[in-house]
Amino acid sequence: MAYYVLFDTETTGNQEEDRVIQFGGMIVDQKGKVEAYDEFCSSDVEIKLEAMEVHNITPDLIVGKPTATETTFYKRLEELNTPDNFLIAHNIKFDMGMIQKEGFVNQYQIIDTLRCAKHLFPELPYHRLQYIRYALELYKVEQAEAAKHNITIKAHDAIGDVLVMKLFLTKLVGKCREIYPDYNPIEKLVDLTKTPVMIKTFRFGKYRNRDIAEVAQEDPGYLNWMRSSMTDLDEDLKYTLDKILG
Repeated sequence: MAYYVLFDTETTGNQEEDRVIQFGGMIVDQKGKVEAYDEFCSSDVEIKLEAMEVHNITPDLIVGKPTATETTFYKRLEELNTPDNFLIAHNIKFDMGMIQKEGFVNQYQIIDTLRCAKHLFPELPYHRLQYIRYALELYKVEQAEAAKHNITIKAHDAIGDVLVMKLFLTKLVGKCREIYPDYNPIEKLVDLTKTPVMIKTFRFGKYRNRDIAEVAQEDPGYLNWMRSSMTDLDEDLKYTLDKILG
């Protein structure tokens, strides 16, 4: 029986030295049984003020807590770590990077709900989880779902985000059935996760909201500069620039 492990992390920051200080997780089996996890964990790394501003986790909240690998969620994560199961997160590259710092070596099949959102809901101008929460009106049903699992919903809180992700996963599965009726929807989400997305418009910079293909005609030097000089471009934008610059 396959398990679907949805998770989110809150961390001391987003730099190489930073570590996990909260796990939110929901583990769902094929019969629909749900295990919910909401755990703080201690860290020797100081929480950055910029991180506190986002998730509101202050140092006193993690005093005396287990380390990340000692949490119940992390132990379950390791127990279920086989290719028969699915590990799911929104922008999973970040969260995967965080648990790999704790020694995690992945064997799950991976679903990134962020990349799948870009593939399946290209009409949305943004694909941030909280944007999707409102754009797809998930907020209207989330309280009932939260009550089933005794979850308190807060924005930028690990378990709150996982709850939204679980509701969004249902939307992604439905969209897959609509667009790819001949495919198993979960297997298709795994495939879409591995497939880079062609981005149509810039979301930042001097050409913000301009069509990337048009900018390539007008100012190819700028695109070449972006590709060679900006080291923090995401994989989809790198893929798009490489395709357009050809």
